[in-house]
Parts: sequence; C-alpha cells; structure tokens
Amino acid sequence: MNAHATEAVSPLAATVPASAAGRRFDAVLAELFPQYSRSRLAEWIKSGDALLDGQPARPRDPVRGGEAVSLAVVEAVQTHAVAEDIPLDMLYEDASVFVIDKPAGLVVHPGAGNPAGTLVNALLHRDPALEKLPRAGIVHRLDKDTSGAMVVARTLEAHTALVAQLSAREVHRQYLAIVVGALVSGGTANAAIDRHPRDRLRQAVREDGKDAVTHYRLRERFRAHTALECRLETGRTHQIRVHMAHLKHPIVGDPLYGGSLKLPKGASDELIAALRGFKRQALHAEVLEFAHPATGEPVRCTAPLPADMQSLMSALREDAIAHAETGRR
Repeated sequence: MNAHATEAVSPLAATVPASAAGRRFDAVLAELFPQYSRSRLAEWIKSGDALLDGQPARPRDPVRGGEAVSLAVVEAVQTHAVAEDIPLDMLYEDASVFVIDKPAGLVVHPGAGNPAGTLVNALLHRDPALEKLPRAGIVHRLDKDTSGAMVVARTLEAHTALVAQLSAREVHRQYLAIVVGALVSGGTANAAIDRHPRDRLRQAVREDGKDAVTHYRLRERFRAHTALECRLETGRTHQIRVHMAHLKHPIVGDPLYGGSLKLPKGASDELIAALRGFKRQALHAEVLEFAHPATGEPVRCTAPLPADMQSLMSALREDAIAHAETGRR
C-alpha cells in the first residue's frame, strides 16, 4: 500500500473482458475505471494498489481475459498549502464542483513571492478535502489580474472528467476584453504560442509554438477602443492577451503586452483619468459552460462584470456619445 496515503476507500472490483486478451494491464485498467486519470492509475499499479487476480502486476504485463481486478483508491495529500479564511464569491457549488468568481488581484497558486493569500489557500479553507486532489482541484487558471469564472473539482472523478473536457475543447470559455483600437469586425486569431525566447515572464506568437485559437467578435465599439467578446478554443498561457497584442489591438492596461498608453484625440479629463487609472489588463472571464462531471447535464455560469471594468466602459461610452453629438452640431 502507498506509504504516503492518508486514506483508502474499499477496493473497487472489475473483471477483465475476454476481448481485452493480450492487451497491456494499464490500458485495460484505464478502460475499466475511466473516472481516474491514466497517471493516477499508473501510480496505483506501481504502488500495488491495483491488483490483477490478487497479485501485483507491471503496467506493460498482458492480460488474458477473465482476471479479477481490484483497485484500492488511495487518497494521498497532493497540495501542501495552509488553509486561509479568504472570502470567495460562489457562482455554483455542489458535491462535485465549485464555480467561483475570482477577483482581479488574487493569485491562483502559491509560488515564489506568493506563498500565501492565494486561491488555493482560500479553497482549502472552504473544503479541506481538496488537499487530496492535484492542485487542490483547480483544472484551469486565470492570470492574477484577470477576473471571472473558474471551475474547481471537488472529487478525483470530477477532476479527471473536467481535465478530459478541457483537453477535448468541450468547455465553453467566453471573455470580455477591452482593447485598443476601433475594430470594424470580429475574426479568429489562429497563431501558435510558446514562451518568449528572451523574456521568461512573457509568451509570444511563435511558428514552433503550441496550437492556439481565439475567436472574437464586437460587443461594443468606441472612438478608439473596442469591447470584444473572446472565446477560447485552446487554453494557452496569456492566450487572449498575446493574440490581441499580435493583432495590434492590445488589451487596455496590460502591463506585459499593452505597450504605452494611447489616449483618443480630444479625450475628456474623465476618460483620461479612467484610462490612466486602469492598472490591470481589462479582461474578464464572463461565461463558463461545461458538462457536469457527475450527471452530464450542462452547467452555465456567468460572472458579473466587475466595477472597475464597468467604470471604464462607461467612460468610453460617454466619450463616444459626446463626440458624436459634437459632430452633429
């Protein structure tokens, strides 16, 4: 049994089908227990928690068909972070998942420079059992200064199912971004992304990068800015931020990809103050939709636009209205 285990449930049992004869034990085990990831099943095979006819087996050992398989689901501590009483806004919760509305400024994972005060610390306070899940149940992330909806798994089965949905591009993720420039139409950014060759903090569009696709359409057009509805087809680090900068329409306030502040000609003092005072990327994860990992029913959550982005949108709208009225005189 795994020496690092903190808890094991009663073993699960199954029988190897005759049609699986000659196949590897690890592949058959993954089909018999699809609620667990292949990596977790591989760990249990190596630790002796997955048995073939009552005996330990190697992942590559062939099965004959008809053998009894037992699996002791071992729950070991995966996340060693301190629980902290940090308030969280919940958009949805049940025994399988949380969907939270992450505020801008909240770091997702503890790390260098942020050992505490993160979303992980908050989640462990809300549900201590999350310590037994990889990354405390977090299956996707938002940048520190991006706000909005995030789903968190509360069980190992839910974690496996949600990771599979993300890999299959079956999770609908829609963002609102305020970008520089008055776009006249939507489109698709299809440009591979990987780490910047010189700046380790940045990502960049690269021919040898990983596939990255962002669809965008106009939500509202201002004089020199546009509110875009962006839908992720893939989920690369900083994807929307990198793609919009690549299209020469960087996100307002983006400290890494936004470039210098650009003010519309004849901007009012109010708009100048709003643009200069916006110190984060104007990016919000507004809609998250996925199949519930336990029931398969669709779950759709909408995170309300935060106050700072509402204020920026209002200032841009008032500027556009004022200049339209001036032009009619």
